[in-house]
Parts: sequence; structure tokens; C-alpha cells
Amino acid sequence: QVQLVESGGGLVQAGGSLRLSCACSGGTFSVYHMGWFRRAPGKERDLVAAITWTDGKAYYVDSVKGRFTISRDNDKNTVYLQMNSLQPEDTVVYYCNAVLWPFGETSNGTYGSWGQGTQVTVST
Repeated sequence: QVQLVESGGGLVQAGGSLRLSCACSGGTFSVYHMGWFRRAPGKERDLVAAITWTDGKAYYVDSVKGRFTISRDNDKNTVYLQMNSLQPEDTVVYYCNAVLWPFGETSNGTYGSWGQGTQVTVST
């Protein structure tokens, strides 16, 4: 069974940066598109960014374009999310998962399980 372990979240002031990491084990990471999702309390989990396994092409929702950068290291089975210019509305729990093409904000994770996520809190 695939295990996903997210890390790197924390408390940061508005305008600050964080780098999230997601280590994947138990699956064939290198042949899956990977995505970062976030879920605010009481809301659905939405795709924030995704990256293809074939050519590393990235997708971002409009609200994070120019601020977040997704990357992956297939040798380490890890996907990253560099988050710059963080804003209070970015305060949620972030998760990673495999994701199918085409990417969209309502895309769902395709691995059968989710990790515990990592909390990002941005203060004013």
C-alpha cells in the first residue's frame, strides 16, 4: 500500500516562504503524475498544483500562479511545493497524492490513501 508522508508546514508571516515535501513509498512513484492538494475546514480537498511524470510540466490554480512552484525528484520518490509570498488565505492543511491528467481544481487523488497532511499557517 502506498504511504505518503507530507512535511515542511509551519507558521509563517505573510509574505514568507515554506517548502513542503512529500515522500512516497510502496508505489511506482516515477510513472504517476503528482499533485499537491489543500483542504480548508468544511470544504472539499482541491488540487493546487500538479506535475507530470513524463516531462515535468506543471499546472497551478490561478490563486497560486507565480507564487508556488511544484517539483519532483523521482530518485527520491519525493514531490515538493515551494511556497513564496504566502498569504493568510493559504492557511490550510496540504496533502499530496497521485493525480490523473487532465488536471483541474476538482481533480482527486488516485492513490487509495492519503497522508496526514501538513498544516500551513500564515499570520498577518
